[in-house]
Amino acid sequence: MNPIAEQYITGLKKTYFENHGKESWEHFEKIKHGLAQENIQQLKQLYPEIPGALMDLLKYADGTYWREYEGEKTAFYFLGSDIPEYPYYLLASGEIIENRDLAARYYKDYIGREYDEVEVDEKITNTVKDLKWLHFSDCMNNGGTSQLFIDFSPSEKGTKGQIVRFVHDPDEFTVIADSFEDYLKMLMAKGFDFINEEFME
Repeated sequence: MNPIAEQYITGLKKTYFENHGKESWEHFEKIKHGLAQENIQQLKQLYPEIPGALMDLLKYADGTYWREYEGEKTAFYFLGSDIPEYPYYLLASGEIIENRDLAARYYKDYIGREYDEVEVDEKITNTVKDLKWLHFSDCMNNGGTSQLFIDFSPSEKGTKGQIVRFVHDPDEFTVIADSFEDYLKMLMAKGFDFINEEFME
């Protein structure tokens, strides 16, 4: 397993335990499973540069977003962002594949800078036809407020593989890390602040 992904999972588990989430973690660990081989192949075909750390998270648990495991639907907080104390879900490999055109479909006007009031990071391209984003996470309210993407088509000022955070109302697109590994390191450095006792109740 990618060492950053392994360190992340270990730290996340510890944080759950420290915030009265031991029972929740152990139940999730008991029922969850990793992604199927055919989805590994399809993801690599769609996204040849998909980060190993993300693949390893999906091999550990193929999604936490109202994901059905063992006949039971589970919603399990697994990720965060630069927004303090705000949890996100890890999308399943099938959802990532299904959502491959989501950004171009829903955000083309924003990417094209058609609205002055919408802030779009200069590290993000303004050419919609070349857009290649991997949608890997939705926030705690079913993605209505915030979504996370890996950007494989940055502007000249950006970095291929950078992490883009969309947040709604006011709408904005911000690059929050230069790579998926840097993104996980940021969450660890913030002490997994998206997990707290309030969410364990």
